[in-house]
This record gives sequence, structure tokens and C-alpha cells, in this order.
Amino acid sequence: MLKIDVHSHILPPEWPNLAEKYDDPRFPVMVNADGRHRIYKDRAFFREIWENGYDPEFRIEECQRLGVDVQVISTVPVMFSYWARPEHAHELHRYLNQHTAEICRRFPTRYAGVGTVPLQSPRLAIAELEHCIRDLGLQGVQIGSHVNDWNLDAPELFPFFEAAADLGAAILVHPWDMMGFSSMPKYWMPWLVGMPAEQSRAACCLIFGGVLERLPALRVGFAHGGGTFPFTIGRIEHGFRMRPDLVATDNNREPREYFRRLYFDSCVHDPQALQYLLDVVGEDRIMLGTDYPFPLGEQRPGEAIDALELAPRQQQRVFHGAAMEWLGLPAERFSTLAEAL
Repeated sequence: MLKIDVHSHILPPEWPNLAEKYDDPRFPVMVNADGRHRIYKDRAFFREIWENGYDPEFRIEECQRLGVDVQVISTVPVMFSYWARPEHAHELHRYLNQHTAEICRRFPTRYAGVGTVPLQSPRLAIAELEHCIRDLGLQGVQIGSHVNDWNLDAPELFPFFEAAADLGAAILVHPWDMMGFSSMPKYWMPWLVGMPAEQSRAACCLIFGGVLERLPALRVGFAHGGGTFPFTIGRIEHGFRMRPDLVATDNNREPREYFRRLYFDSCVHDPQALQYLLDVVGEDRIMLGTDYPFPLGEQRPGEAIDALELAPRQQQRVFHGAAMEWLGLPAERFSTLAEAL
């Protein structure tokens, strides 16, 4: 069965050194030395990137061993640079999007792509979104769970979401700049606790802020299984009903109703949690996602899905059907690959 991984990250082997160009060390810099690729940020080591993080041909070989046929590639959130001057960030986003599109052009049956946009300037973000969809042939864009002091319900961001709906662009929400980072530096807690909370923040803002209600054509997917949002929907819904004066100020529709509008990847690391997600969200809204190639990602793609022993129709939806619907891809895009399986 065709398997599409909707949550995988890639970087170019190098990119312009904007930290040097704009005298701003907050920009991530790739340093290649002794055959190793290391990212530095704020003049400190941030992360080492291995071959599967930048080489599309190596990734194809590894994915074949792992049983993944197609990857939907997106940049790494550290590259968002929402804190930067918009025109400087736009320069980086344009470079990354050209790189993503080139990989998709070279390997059209193995990759689809979502770009990145400088959301700190909605005007520039819309322009880059249009470039991604109309000029580069990408399927949408990845955005952060918030943008500096703006949550996703900020009025300033609504024109961007409106443009995405008009263009038929898929939106992938990914956690970044995790809340509580400075107050819980030990035990990797920003990634273990902050990341899931960021996704709930984003989902609640899109729902309670009326963004999804006003834009019924908007297709939004959440990485990391939507974080804590699906797993605390009971509490969220209870608060909505008991204190509508605080919660339902901008949208009076029940939050649970939006599960049939949203998409979620399967990267929850626990078959029981995935079963709960399927029960609450519905099988039509779950997509295979792994967070490849990082350690916090699913190391054996689809392992939790396989453990559930889903019926063939459910497997079809989770492994590729929902993904192609979310991305707005025609069935024939990967038909040759599917026939060979």
C-alpha cells in the first residue's frame, strides 16, 4: 500500500550566511567541515545534520528500507526566523523554498513539498505563499504555532489564512519557540512538554478565534498528532460550555465539531494514544507522519498504525488517502509508484 509521510524535514547542505550579512547571530548558520554539517545559532552549536537531513537521494534509499514511498518535505522550524526583519527573513525563506521545489522537480514521485513564509510580515508572507503555489508548484506552507506576540487568531494574520484558502494551499502547523522554554530548561522539557502545548495553543486559537469558521475551505494539518489538543478536548469543551463568557467570545460553535475540518499526523509514539486519536478525530483525518529524520520522530514509520491492525479502508486513509486530500494532490500524482508496489 502506498505510504505518504506528511511530516518530514529537510535542509539544504548550505545556505546564505545571513548572520554575517546582517550582523545578526540569531540567524542559523550551516558550517561544513571534515565532512560534517553542523548548525550554529547565536554563535553556539545547535544541531548536527546527518546525510538523511539534506541528501534527497540518500533519503529515498533509506525510506525504501523503512517502507515509506513518498515524503512531504518541509524546513526545520529553527529556520522560521520570525523574530528577524521581514525582508531579511524573506530572503532565507525564498532560498529554502527554491531548494524544496527543486527536490520535488527532480523526484516528483518521491516528494511533495510545503514551503515556508515570513509570517511576521503578512504582506510578504502572502507574496511568498503565492510564489510557492503558483510558481514553484508546492502544495502549501508550514507555519509556526504562533508568530512572536501574535497567536494564530491575531487579526493581522487573517489575510494570510484567507489567501491560503483562496489558493487551495495546505497549511501545516508545527510547534516552535516553545512556551515556558526559560522556566524548564532541564530534561528536554521544552520538546517533551512545550511542543504538545504549543499545538493546543494553535488549534484553540484557530477555533475560538473564528478563523476556521470564517474560512471553511482552509485545509489545516497539525504535526505531532495535534499535541495535547485532542487529548484535552474534554476539558476544553467543558470550559467552552461552563464559561462561554470567557471562551466563546469570538466563536460560539462547539470546538469538537472542528475535528471533521482538521487533519492530524500520526506521530504520537504510542499505539494506545493513536487509537484514541482515531476514535476522537476520525480515521478520515489522520495521516502518517514521522518527524523524520530527527531522534524525537517515529523511528519505524507506521509502527503504531500497524499495531492497531486497521481494516484495509482505514489503512488506505491513514497511509495516503487523507494526505492527498489535505495536500490537494490528484490521484495520478503517485499512480505509477502505487502500481509498482
